[in-house]
Amino acid sequence: MDLGLKDAAAVVVGGGSGMGFATARCLAEDGARVAVVGRRPAVVDEAATALTECGSPDVLGLVADITDTQQVQRVFGEVAARWNGELNILINAVGPDAVGTFDDLTDEQWRSAFDSGVMGMVHCVRSALPLLRNAKWGRIVNFSAHSTQRQSVILPAYTAAKAALTSISKNLSLLLARDEIMVNVVSPGSIASDALLGWAESVGVDGTDPYVLMAAIDEHFGHPAHLPRAGLPTEIGPVVAFLASRRNSYMTGANVNVDGGSDFT
Repeated sequence: MDLGLKDAAAVVVGGGSGMGFATARCLAEDGARVAVVGRRPAVVDEAATALTECGSPDVLGLVADITDTQQVQRVFGEVAARWNGELNILINAVGPDAVGTFDDLTDEQWRSAFDSGVMGMVHCVRSALPLLRNAKWGRIVNFSAHSTQRQSVILPAYTAAKAALTSISKNLSLLLARDEIMVNVVSPGSIASDALLGWAESVGVDGTDPYVLMAAIDEHFGHPAHLPRAGLPTEIGPVVAFLASRRNSYMTGANVNVDGGSDFT
């Protein structure tokens, strides 16, 4: 399906790897201009090269820590200068890195989870809004998580940050409806991301086999999907790309589960 993304201007925060990169790749393959924002220069450069090779007419690789307001403002200043003050798509794919039970987590870990998982998104949306409002059409897609609907005892800070992000996204969908800027959330389930593969390795599981990985998730967490395997980042990208496109002409304020099937809605 042609998503109507040719020459659209998109920023993918956290687009250097994993689900963020899979999303950026979908946008690039459909002809969008793509700016990838990340903290690691080598990862950002590698992603930018790959996006150019797969068809994007204009790629920016931008290094920034999104918990720092000034760095975020600098990044979107560069985007504005490159693309004449306009932006069609903002994707926020950064997730907090906070694992541990409530008893174990420190104040610093709680603050870090909210800085990266909530305030980072706030910084990016705030800086992007003038550019989105200048464009003829605009979309925002934020990454939440299915743990906001099905808890895990080792992810209280991560889940709390994602729940806050989901709530803010709903509020933004109401605020920005008057501008016809659509705001949606995607909640991935058990996806073979770097974080999940790292966990699998730590418990001696072959995470490269999605069926083995899902069996381990069932054993350790009791959170199996209806499908008998874990998902892949490449299965998230097309969903996000649709939500970010002009083909999505009437969906806003939604939380879309991409989780292989679950008992919640």
